[in-house]
Amino acid sequence: MIRKCDNMEFITNVDRKEYEEFVLNNIKSHFMQSSNWGEFAYSEKKLVPHYVGIKENNKLICTSLLLEKKLPLGYSYFYAPRGFVIDFNNFDLLEKFTKYIINYVKNNKGIFFKIDPDFIIHKFNYLDEELNLPYDYNDVFNKLINLGYKHKGFTKRFELTEPRFTFRIPFNQSFEDIENHFSKTTKQRIKKAEKLGVTVEIADNVDEFYKLMKITENRKNFITYNKDYYAKLFELFKGKCNIFLGSIHLDKIIDDLNKEIKDITNELETFKNVEKLSKTQNNKIKELNKTKDKLNCDLNEYKEKQKEYGNDIILSAHFILEYGDKAWVLYAGNHDILSATYANYKTYLEHIRYYYNKGIKVYDQFGTVGELEENDHLKGLHDFKKKFGGDYVEFIGEFDYITNKFMYFVFHKLVPIYRNIQFKRNEKNNK
Repeated sequence: MIRKCDNMEFITNVDRKEYEEFVLNNIKSHFMQSSNWGEFAYSEKKLVPHYVGIKENNKLICTSLLLEKKLPLGYSYFYAPRGFVIDFNNFDLLEKFTKYIINYVKNNKGIFFKIDPDFIIHKFNYLDEELNLPYDYNDVFNKLINLGYKHKGFTKRFELTEPRFTFRIPFNQSFEDIENHFSKTTKQRIKKAEKLGVTVEIADNVDEFYKLMKITENRKNFITYNKDYYAKLFELFKGKCNIFLGSIHLDKIIDDLNKEIKDITNELETFKNVEKLSKTQNNKIKELNKTKDKLNCDLNEYKEKQKEYGNDIILSAHFILEYGDKAWVLYAGNHDILSATYANYKTYLEHIRYYYNKGIKVYDQFGTVGELEENDHLKGLHDFKKKFGGDYVEFIGEFDYITNKFMYFVFHKLVPIYRNIQFKRNEKNNK
């Protein structure tokens, strides 16, 4: 269907190839606005994709993937994940597109539609210095409110559909500068991983990645997705998804440890024929014995793991999706053994290097929080991502546009109350 207004046309079923080309090459490109994400959402989440846009002089000037969630009684709601693909500072176009989508959603019995734009309102560099943005985000925020959008709040944690905060490493700098922005601890851990001979390779399927995701789930007591979910994502974004595997090789580590122990033993032998040891020499002997004991302890641990797991062990697996000029670290799984090898850090370094060399402009670590509470279980996640020196980014958040006030009230207020009553009733009956 096409609706015309002046020399603009609203297209309700944009040709997939034309749609994809526009999104892929747009400054607001995001994998969640791609046609492949629409197909994935339909396959794995049963959300119906709609590809809409505006053409001017037969050329697309804005688009959006709208994912339709079917509700009871024939109603629906629509969600534009990280959409729209539009210049939000072009208020005239934003207003026209909003009006077209309002009518489109109403005609499809939609009670509201949701957007959560990839629109930055604050950015801080690795030194926690706020960076200037080339616009005043309040202008866009106020325009959306004036158009009738309802803001869901400047939330600080993971209350919304997608995180409102993330760390992004800008690649408009030398790779040396990127590494220099790593924390001191991160540099030390990467250096140790390299000394231990950690290697990183790219997998051609999700098998090993999924094994480590299951281990991570069990360790952290959470459940993500089944193997088919990851396999489907990998398949649909073929050539744009990479799984990086960080491995250790115990024969090399054991061999190196034996050499170090032998060297220390030989050095200790040189003190045996000394008739009278000085204080400095005695301290040196104590230090050498302490080091030798630590190396023997490490050696025994690695030998035990070699017996149990074999020589080559994959310790870290990261699932990264590339789209347009950006890459996102979507998922990461880690083994629950030998964490002191820091394979996770080395794996991160290698895929940062890989995408930097590939010409990607923005490297997104895909979500963190805006504030940390006391004894926060998310502190480890937040601190780990921060250590890689990216910009700390805050997005504008979610907006709902209500197209059926009564049904919106029913589904957002009355239905949750009803479900809560039913839950408590069932809980009581089961006692």
